[in-house]
Amino acid sequence: MNEQLAILGGSKIKTTPYGTGRRFGEEEVKELVEALEQNTLFYHSGRKVKQFLERFNALYGVTYSVATSSGTGALHVAIGSAGISVGDEVITSPITDAGSIIGILYQNAIPVFADLDPHTYNMTAETIRARITPKTKAIIVVHLAGNPADMDPIMELAREHGLIVIEDCAQSYLTYYKGRLVGTLGDYGCFSTNDYKHISTGDGGIVTVNSQSEEDNQRTHAFADKNYGRFGNLVQREMRLLAPNYRMTELQGAVGIAQLSKLIWICDKRSHYGDRLTSGIKDIPGIIPHEVTSDGRCTYWFYMFTIEPSVLSCSRDDFAEALQAEGIDCSAGYIPQPVYMQPMFQKREAYTGSHFPFDLSDIAYAEGLCPAAEHILKHAIRVPINEFYSEQDIEDMIAGIRKVAAHYSGSGSEVV
Repeated sequence: MNEQLAILGGSKIKTTPYGTGRRFGEEEVKELVEALEQNTLFYHSGRKVKQFLERFNALYGVTYSVATSSGTGALHVAIGSAGISVGDEVITSPITDAGSIIGILYQNAIPVFADLDPHTYNMTAETIRARITPKTKAIIVVHLAGNPADMDPIMELAREHGLIVIEDCAQSYLTYYKGRLVGTLGDYGCFSTNDYKHISTGDGGIVTVNSQSEEDNQRTHAFADKNYGRFGNLVQREMRLLAPNYRMTELQGAVGIAQLSKLIWICDKRSHYGDRLTSGIKDIPGIIPHEVTSDGRCTYWFYMFTIEPSVLSCSRDDFAEALQAEGIDCSAGYIPQPVYMQPMFQKREAYTGSHFPFDLSDIAYAEGLCPAAEHILKHAIRVPINEFYSEQDIEDMIAGIRKVAAHYSGSGSEVV
C-alpha cells in the first residue's frame, strides 16, 4: 500500500532541517580591510577590482573582462558595446529575469522571444531561427538555472546571419558545454554576483569580452564607465556616445576575490546534488526531470522538474503542496508567466506615456507566442539546491518526490 501523504495525516518524509552554512567569513573580512587601507574605494585607483578580474580571467581562461555594478548592468554593457541601437531586434528567452530585458530596452531596441526546449528550459537554434528578421542584430542566450544551452548550432546560426551572441550566465557559473565554459563561447558572457547567485558581492557583475580584441575590450570598459576610458595613467573623458555608469566598487571587488576562492567547491557540490536528484527521480511515471545538455555540466542554481497531469491525478499546485507537507522545500513554478505577458509588453509601454520603442516594431506579444515555455511554467516545480545541503537532504528530496508521485499515480504502491 502507498504510505499516507503527510498532507492527509501521514508521517512526513523530512524531519530534520536542511544543512546550512556561512557564505562569508574571515577571508572576506581580510580582503575588505585591505581595500579600506588603500584609502580609496574607486576601481581605477585601487587594486581589488583589478585583482578580482585577474583571478576570474585565470579561472575562465579569458584575456579580457569588465567588472560592473550588477548582472543587469553587465548585460546592458554587452548590448551597448556591441552597438545594439534604436529599432534593432534582440532575441532572447521568455523565461528569465527582467535583467535580461532591461538593457535591450535601454538601448531602445526590441526584445523578441524564442521558445524553449521543454526539458532543458533553454532556447535552441531552431526556435531562434524562427524569430530572425532583417532587423535582428543579436541573440541573448540565457543558460537557465546553471544548465548550458546547446551552443554549437546557435553559434553556427549566428555566424550565418552575422548576429552578435551574448551569453546570460547569471545563473551559470562554471557550467560546461562540451568541455568549454559557458560565457566564453559567444561574443560576450555576462555574470551576476548579486546575493542570490553562486557567489555574492551583494550586487555586481562581470562581462567577458571574447573577441580577443583590445579595441573591443576598451570599448566595453568605457561603456560601463560613462564612456570614459581609464587605462593605466591615461583617462580619456570624451563623451562620444551615451553610456551609463555601472562601475564596481573596491568593496565589491574585495568580497569577490574571497568568493572566487570558494566557487569551484560551490559548483562541484551543486552539480553533484542536482545530478543525484535527477538519477533518483528519472524513472518516475509522470515526472520529467531537469535535462542537461549532452556532454554538458549543470551547476544548478535551482532544480526544476515538470509533471504530467495526464499521468498524475493532480495539478501542479496540488503536487507542490503535498511535497511541502512532506518537509521538502519547493515552489510551484518559477516566474508566474513568460516575460512577454508582463504588463510592460502587453501595454507596449517601457516609458510612462510612450509606446517607444515598441512602436518601431510590429512584434506581437500574445499568449501562445512560446507554447513550450508556457507549458513549462504551468507544470514546473522548483526545488532549491545548495552547497551546504547534506547527502541526506538530497535523499530526502528524492524520497519525498517519489512518495507524492506514487500517491497521485494511482499505482497502489510506493514508487521505489
